[in-house]
Order: sequence, then structure tokens, then C-alpha cells
Amino acid sequence: MSKSQHSGGPSLRLLRVGENVRHAISSILARGEVQDPDLAKASVTVSEVRISPDLRNATVFVMPLGGDPDLKVTKALNKNSAFLRGEMSKVVHMKYMPRLKFKLDESFDEASHIDTLLRDPRVTRDLSHEDEEE
Repeated sequence: MSKSQHSGGPSLRLLRVGENVRHAISSILARGEVQDPDLAKASVTVSEVRISPDLRNATVFVMPLGGDPDLKVTKALNKNSAFLRGEMSKVVHMKYMPRLKFKLDESFDEASHIDTLLRDPRVTRDLSHEDEEE
């Protein structure tokens, strides 16, 4: 068994492929090559791409500028995933081009929630008591 399988994380190869796919999708979206009215005025950040171990599927985590409360941008990206896959094949050279599935990245909201919890006066008080004991 390889080292990455023992630690439970993705292999370096999967991480490298995911990063290449992320860069390719980001550049396609930045150039505005997708002809969709919902994407024409949207600025989208591609935060992460997770590739399946067989390299056939990719989950693309995106965050539109200003959020996407009604998932209009995410749905438009999923609708245009075949076009994005074709454009990506011109830049990323792989035996099989992965199918793209776009999801809204909720890690920004999670990080904000954790930050709010850590700034709570009760938590700050508890943390300062632990520092005094040491």
C-alpha cells in the first residue's frame, strides 16, 4: 500500500491533476468563453478540484463573487460542463478527460462561522485562563 493510502488523503498525482484542472477551468472562466447569460456577468472563483482515483470524475468547488444564494451560477456551470470539458481538453492533456460536477464551496462560510465562535467573549475568557495556568 502506498503512503497516501495509509494517511487517508489523496495521492500527489491526484492533487497535481486536480490543480491542473483548476487552473484550466479558471482561465476558461476568466476569459469569458462560456456563452451563458448567467455566467456572463458573474465572477467565479474556482477554489478546489477533487479528482476521483480513476481520474474519470472531478468535483469542482466554486464561489461566485457575492455568493450564489439561489445556485443560479452553479446550475449554469453544470449545464455548460460539457463545453468546459471540451475547452479544458485543449489545455490539459489526459487519457480521459474527467466529467465535471460543480458545487458551491461552503468552506468560506464554515471558516467565517469558526472565526465568529473563536471571537466569542466566553471562548476568549476560557482561552486566557488556560494561558495563565501554563
